[in-house]
Amino acid sequence: MRHLVPKSFGALAAAAVLSLTVPGSASAASGQLVLNGRVFTDPPSGCYRNLNAPLSVQNRTRTVAYVHTTQDCTGPAQSVPPNSTYAASSGHSVRI
Repeated sequence: MRHLVPKSFGALAAAAVLSLTVPGSASAASGQLVLNGRVFTDPPSGCYRNLNAPLSVQNRTRTVAYVHTTQDCTGPAQSVPPNSTYAASSGHSVRI
């Protein structure tokens, strides 16, 4: 019985280390994000800045995109659900 505990603990520790080293799906959205006609395939999560208004957003990903009136993805935002299109007369940045 004493030999089972260390072996079980070792397997558990190895599984924990492996789960920390595998990249998660949160680093990129699956699909396409189209901003004013520019296509981003599997776009990395983050802020897409300094976009010209009016802003056209086609969210062809599985993630919600947020359109901001500021150029740095701050302040209030309009959400664009997956597989939706949105046009913003005052949009200047998008977070996904």
